[in-house]
Amino acid sequence: MSNATKRSIVRWIHIVLAIPIIGYIYSPFDQIPNYAPATRFVFVPVLVLSGLWMWKGHVVRRLFSKGSPNQMPPRRGFPLQKLHS
Repeated sequence: MSNATKRSIVRWIHIVLAIPIIGYIYSPFDQIPNYAPATRFVFVPVLVLSGLWMWKGHVVRRLFSKGSPNQMPPRRGFPLQKLHS
């Protein structure tokens, strides 16, 4: 599965799970207790996690990858030491 497909799936999960939250906000006041547990414990956490994944998922993937390309090799001595010798 390509990265573009994964991003598209997470984006659609985020959009689809925002719909019940909008319904929760704009529903009549007497109907809110019917939707409150599902909204609080399912829709909002998944919406927050998918949003964070879209925003900072690259950082999480880099932390858990084995060979991170941004790791600096260990330095051997001082870089200015070669200029003065």
